[in-house]
Amino acid sequence: MTDPKWARDTERGRYYDDPAGGPPLISVTNALSSIAKPALVPWAAGLTADAVIAEPIATARRARTEPTALRKELVAVSRHYTERAQNLGTRVHLRAVALVLNTPHPYDEEVEPYAVQLAAWFRLWRVDFERDIEAVETTVVHRARGYAGTGDLWVWLPTGRYRRRQLWLVDYKTSAKKPADTVYDEQPLQLAALRHAPEWLLPDDSSEAAPRVHRTALLNLRPRSHRFIEVPSGREQFAAFLGAMRTARYLHGAPSVYPAVVPPWAPGASERKAA
Repeated sequence: MTDPKWARDTERGRYYDDPAGGPPLISVTNALSSIAKPALVPWAAGLTADAVIAEPIATARRARTEPTALRKELVAVSRHYTERAQNLGTRVHLRAVALVLNTPHPYDEEVEPYAVQLAAWFRLWRVDFERDIEAVETTVVHRARGYAGTGDLWVWLPTGRYRRRQLWLVDYKTSAKKPADTVYDEQPLQLAALRHAPEWLLPDDSSEAAPRVHRTALLNLRPRSHRFIEVPSGREQFAAFLGAMRTARYLHGAPSVYPAVVPPWAPGASERKAA
Protein backbone atom coordinates (compact mmCIF):
# COMPACT_ATOMS: atom_id res chain seq x y z
CA MET A 1 0.00 0.00 0.00
CA THR A 2 1.21 3.49 -0.85
CA ASP A 3 0.04 6.94 0.25
CA PRO A 4 -2.30 8.20 -2.50
CA LYS A 5 -2.65 11.94 -2.83
CA TRP A 6 -6.24 12.22 -1.61
CA ALA A 7 -6.08 9.54 1.11
CA ARG A 8 -5.99 10.46 4.77
CA ASP A 9 -5.92 8.46 7.97
CA THR A 10 -8.65 9.10 10.55
CA GLU A 11 -9.65 7.64 13.89
CA ARG A 12 -11.95 5.37 11.89
CA GLY A 13 -9.35 4.25 9.38
CA ARG A 14 -8.42 5.55 5.95
CA TYR A 15 -10.77 7.77 3.97
CA TYR A 16 -10.33 9.64 0.69
CA ASP A 17 -11.19 13.29 0.21
CA ASP A 18 -13.09 13.83 -3.02
CA PRO A 19 -11.24 16.37 -5.21
CA ALA A 20 -14.63 17.27 -6.69
CA GLY A 21 -15.76 18.44 -3.25
CA GLY A 22 -18.12 15.62 -2.37
CA PRO A 23 -18.37 13.82 0.98
CA PRO A 24 -15.42 11.70 2.21
CA LEU A 25 -15.11 8.30 0.56
CA ILE A 26 -14.27 5.27 2.67
CA SER A 27 -11.22 3.39 1.43
CA VAL A 28 -11.65 -0.14 0.10
CA THR A 29 -9.25 -1.65 2.64
CA ASN A 30 -10.92 0.28 5.46
CA ALA A 31 -14.31 -1.11 4.47
CA LEU A 32 -12.91 -4.65 4.41
CA SER A 33 -11.49 -4.25 7.91
CA SER A 34 -15.02 -4.97 9.17
CA ILE A 35 -14.66 -8.59 8.06
CA ALA A 36 -13.63 -10.95 10.87
CA LYS A 37 -10.22 -12.55 10.34
CA PRO A 38 -10.08 -15.55 12.72
CA ALA A 39 -6.59 -16.52 11.59
CA LEU A 40 -5.17 -13.31 13.07
CA VAL A 41 -5.57 -14.46 16.69
CA PRO A 42 -3.45 -17.64 16.42
CA TRP A 43 -1.02 -15.78 14.16
CA ALA A 44 -0.48 -13.05 16.75
CA ALA A 45 -0.22 -15.64 19.52
CA GLY A 46 2.39 -17.50 17.49
CA LEU A 47 4.52 -14.37 17.06
CA THR A 48 4.38 -13.72 20.80
CA ALA A 49 5.31 -17.33 21.53
CA ASP A 50 8.27 -17.06 19.13
CA ALA A 51 9.48 -13.95 20.95
CA VAL A 52 9.39 -15.79 24.28
CA ILE A 53 11.06 -18.92 22.92
CA ALA A 54 13.84 -16.86 21.31
CA GLU A 55 14.96 -15.55 24.71
CA PRO A 56 13.48 -17.84 27.41
CA ILE A 57 15.94 -17.05 30.17
CA ALA A 58 15.83 -13.29 29.72
CA THR A 59 12.03 -13.41 29.44
CA ALA A 60 11.72 -15.42 32.66
CA ARG A 61 14.02 -12.98 34.46
CA ARG A 62 12.06 -9.97 33.25
CA ALA A 63 8.78 -11.64 34.22
CA ARG A 64 9.99 -11.38 37.82
CA THR A 65 11.75 -8.02 37.71
CA GLU A 66 9.65 -5.94 35.27
CA PRO A 67 6.42 -7.81 34.42
CA THR A 68 4.47 -4.71 33.35
CA ALA A 69 7.04 -3.59 30.78
CA LEU A 70 7.48 -7.16 29.52
CA ARG A 71 3.76 -7.65 29.06
CA LYS A 72 3.49 -4.38 27.13
CA GLU A 73 6.29 -5.45 24.79
CA LEU A 74 4.85 -8.92 24.20
CA VAL A 75 1.40 -7.52 23.47
CA ALA A 76 2.96 -5.21 20.86
CA VAL A 77 4.93 -7.94 19.04
CA SER A 78 2.30 -8.60 16.35
CA ARG A 79 1.62 -4.87 15.87
CA HIS A 80 5.30 -4.15 15.30
CA TYR A 81 5.52 -7.03 12.83
CA THR A 82 2.48 -5.74 10.95
CA GLU A 83 3.92 -2.22 10.79
CA ARG A 84 7.21 -3.54 9.41
CA ALA A 85 5.37 -5.64 6.82
CA GLN A 86 3.25 -2.66 5.75
CA ASN A 87 6.34 -0.50 5.46
CA LEU A 88 8.03 -3.13 3.29
CA GLY A 89 4.91 -3.39 1.12
CA THR A 90 4.88 0.36 0.57
CA ARG A 91 8.53 0.36 -0.44
CA VAL A 92 7.98 -2.55 -2.83
CA HIS A 93 5.06 -0.71 -4.44
CA LEU A 94 7.18 2.40 -4.93
CA ARG A 95 9.94 0.27 -6.44
CA ALA A 96 7.38 -1.32 -8.77
CA VAL A 97 6.28 2.10 -10.03
CA ALA A 98 9.89 3.08 -10.67
CA LEU A 99 10.44 -0.18 -12.54
CA VAL A 100 7.45 0.34 -14.82
CA LEU A 101 8.12 4.04 -15.43
CA ASN A 102 11.88 3.53 -15.70
CA THR A 103 12.57 6.28 -13.18
CA PRO A 104 15.46 6.45 -10.68
CA HIS A 105 14.93 4.77 -7.34
CA PRO A 106 17.36 4.42 -4.41
CA TYR A 107 18.75 0.94 -3.85
CA ASP A 108 17.00 -0.90 -1.01
CA GLU A 109 18.56 -4.23 -0.08
CA GLU A 110 15.39 -5.56 1.52
CA VAL A 111 13.17 -4.55 -1.40
CA GLU A 112 15.37 -5.62 -4.30
CA PRO A 113 14.54 -9.37 -4.17
CA TYR A 114 10.87 -8.53 -4.68
CA ALA A 115 11.73 -6.18 -7.54
CA VAL A 116 13.71 -9.01 -9.15
CA GLN A 117 10.65 -11.27 -8.98
CA LEU A 118 8.40 -8.55 -10.41
CA ALA A 119 10.82 -7.97 -13.27
CA ALA A 120 10.89 -11.74 -13.89
CA TRP A 121 7.08 -11.75 -14.13
CA PHE A 122 7.13 -8.91 -16.65
CA ARG A 123 9.70 -10.80 -18.74
CA LEU A 124 7.71 -14.04 -18.52
CA TRP A 125 4.63 -12.31 -19.93
CA ARG A 126 6.68 -10.27 -22.41
CA VAL A 127 5.14 -7.06 -21.14
CA ASP A 128 6.08 -3.99 -23.14
CA PHE A 129 5.76 -1.08 -20.73
CA GLU A 130 4.90 1.43 -23.45
CA ARG A 131 2.35 -0.78 -25.19
CA ASP A 132 0.83 -2.92 -22.45
CA ILE A 133 0.72 -0.85 -19.26
CA GLU A 134 -2.55 1.05 -18.98
CA ALA A 135 -1.99 2.57 -15.52
CA VAL A 136 -0.10 2.15 -12.25
CA GLU A 137 -0.97 3.25 -8.70
CA THR A 138 -4.20 4.93 -9.77
CA THR A 139 -7.07 5.89 -7.49
CA VAL A 140 -10.57 4.83 -8.52
CA VAL A 141 -13.76 6.32 -7.09
CA HIS A 142 -17.36 5.22 -6.82
CA ARG A 143 -19.15 8.34 -5.62
CA ALA A 144 -22.61 6.79 -5.79
CA ARG A 145 -21.51 4.01 -3.46
CA GLY A 146 -19.26 6.24 -1.36
CA TYR A 147 -15.87 4.55 -1.63
CA ALA A 148 -12.47 4.91 -3.25
CA GLY A 149 -9.33 2.83 -3.55
CA THR A 150 -6.00 2.67 -5.32
CA GLY A 151 -5.10 -0.10 -7.74
CA ASP A 152 -1.55 -1.27 -8.34
CA LEU A 153 -1.45 -2.20 -12.02
CA TRP A 154 -3.68 -2.26 -15.11
CA VAL A 155 -1.93 -4.31 -17.79
CA TRP A 156 -2.89 -5.84 -21.13
CA LEU A 157 -2.02 -9.55 -21.41
CA PRO A 158 -2.61 -11.99 -24.34
CA THR A 159 -4.95 -14.25 -22.36
CA GLY A 160 -8.06 -14.11 -24.52
CA ARG A 161 -9.10 -16.45 -27.28
CA TYR A 162 -6.47 -16.60 -30.03
CA ARG A 163 -4.19 -14.59 -27.70
CA ARG A 164 -6.49 -11.61 -27.81
CA ARG A 165 -5.33 -8.99 -25.36
CA GLN A 166 -7.33 -8.55 -22.17
CA LEU A 167 -7.06 -5.84 -19.54
CA TRP A 168 -6.06 -7.21 -16.14
CA LEU A 169 -6.26 -5.38 -12.83
CA VAL A 170 -3.41 -6.74 -10.72
CA ASP A 171 -2.80 -6.27 -7.01
CA TYR A 172 0.70 -6.84 -5.62
CA LYS A 173 0.94 -8.80 -2.37
CA THR A 174 4.29 -9.06 -0.63
CA SER A 175 5.38 -11.33 2.20
CA ALA A 176 8.65 -12.75 3.45
CA LYS A 177 7.08 -15.86 4.99
CA LYS A 178 3.65 -16.65 3.54
CA PRO A 179 3.49 -19.28 0.78
CA ALA A 180 3.34 -17.86 -2.73
CA ASP A 181 -0.11 -19.37 -3.33
CA THR A 182 -1.72 -17.58 -0.36
CA VAL A 183 -5.12 -15.99 -1.03
CA TYR A 184 -7.26 -14.49 1.73
CA ASP A 185 -11.06 -14.36 1.71
CA GLU A 186 -11.29 -10.57 1.46
CA GLN A 187 -8.89 -10.19 -1.48
CA PRO A 188 -11.42 -11.03 -4.24
CA LEU A 189 -13.74 -8.44 -2.64
CA GLN A 190 -10.96 -5.87 -2.73
CA LEU A 191 -10.37 -6.41 -6.43
CA ALA A 192 -14.12 -6.41 -7.11
CA ALA A 193 -14.44 -2.99 -5.48
CA LEU A 194 -11.61 -1.59 -7.58
CA ARG A 195 -12.89 -3.23 -10.75
CA HIS A 196 -16.45 -1.92 -10.37
CA ALA A 197 -15.53 1.68 -9.57
CA PRO A 198 -16.71 3.65 -12.63
CA GLU A 199 -14.11 6.46 -12.53
CA TRP A 200 -10.47 7.03 -11.82
CA LEU A 201 -8.58 10.18 -10.90
CA LEU A 202 -6.17 11.83 -13.32
CA PRO A 203 -2.95 13.64 -12.34
CA ASP A 204 -4.73 17.01 -12.55
CA ASP A 205 -7.33 15.75 -10.00
CA SER A 206 -10.12 15.56 -12.55
CA SER A 207 -11.75 12.22 -13.21
CA GLU A 208 -12.76 10.19 -16.21
CA ALA A 209 -14.42 6.85 -16.89
CA ALA A 210 -12.17 3.96 -15.89
CA PRO A 211 -11.48 1.36 -18.59
CA ARG A 212 -13.38 -1.91 -18.59
CA VAL A 213 -11.38 -4.58 -16.80
CA HIS A 214 -11.67 -8.10 -18.17
CA ARG A 215 -9.96 -10.09 -15.40
CA THR A 216 -8.38 -9.59 -11.98
CA ALA A 217 -5.49 -11.24 -10.21
CA LEU A 218 -3.06 -11.18 -7.30
CA LEU A 219 0.64 -11.09 -8.00
CA ASN A 220 2.16 -12.61 -4.89
CA LEU A 221 5.77 -11.49 -4.63
CA ARG A 222 8.20 -13.38 -2.43
CA PRO A 223 11.95 -12.91 -2.06
CA ARG A 224 12.68 -16.02 -4.16
CA SER A 225 9.47 -16.67 -6.08
CA HIS A 226 6.24 -15.22 -7.36
CA ARG A 227 2.78 -16.50 -8.23
CA PHE A 228 0.17 -14.93 -10.51
CA ILE A 229 -3.28 -15.99 -9.27
CA GLU A 230 -6.56 -15.07 -10.91
CA VAL A 231 -9.36 -14.35 -8.42
CA PRO A 232 -13.06 -13.73 -9.08
CA SER A 233 -14.35 -10.16 -8.90
CA GLY A 234 -17.83 -10.32 -10.35
CA ARG A 235 -21.24 -9.29 -9.09
CA GLU A 236 -21.22 -11.75 -6.19
CA GLN A 237 -17.92 -10.46 -4.85
CA PHE A 238 -18.95 -6.83 -5.41
CA ALA A 239 -22.19 -7.37 -3.49
CA ALA A 240 -20.22 -8.89 -0.63
CA PHE A 241 -17.90 -5.87 -0.62
CA LEU A 242 -20.85 -3.49 -0.44
CA GLY A 243 -22.14 -5.44 2.55
CA ALA A 244 -18.78 -5.08 4.28
CA MET A 245 -18.77 -1.36 3.47
CA ARG A 246 -22.20 -0.85 5.01
CA THR A 247 -21.06 -2.70 8.13
CA ALA A 248 -17.91 -0.58 8.39
CA ARG A 249 -19.83 2.66 7.98
CA TYR A 250 -22.32 1.60 10.66
CA LEU A 251 -19.51 0.75 13.07
CA HIS A 252 -17.74 4.04 12.35
CA GLY A 253 -20.87 6.01 13.20
CA ALA A 254 -22.15 3.89 16.09
CA PRO A 255 -22.03 5.40 19.60
CA SER A 256 -19.36 4.12 21.94
CA VAL A 257 -21.46 4.54 25.10
CA TYR A 258 -25.05 3.46 25.73
CA PRO A 259 -27.27 4.46 28.68
CA ALA A 260 -28.03 2.01 31.45
CA VAL A 261 -31.67 1.16 32.15
CA VAL A 262 -32.82 1.49 35.79
CA PRO A 263 -36.20 1.09 37.48
CA PRO A 264 -38.31 4.26 37.58
CA TRP A 265 -38.14 4.31 41.39
CA ALA A 266 -34.33 4.21 41.53
CA PRO A 267 -32.56 7.36 42.78
CA GLY A 268 -31.97 9.76 39.91
CA ALA A 269 -34.25 7.86 37.48
CA SER A 270 -36.37 10.95 36.67
CA GLU A 271 -33.26 12.97 35.76
CA ARG A 272 -32.02 10.22 33.50
CA LYS A 273 -35.38 9.97 31.77
CA ALA A 274 -35.45 13.70 31.16
CA ALA A 275 -31.97 13.63 29.68
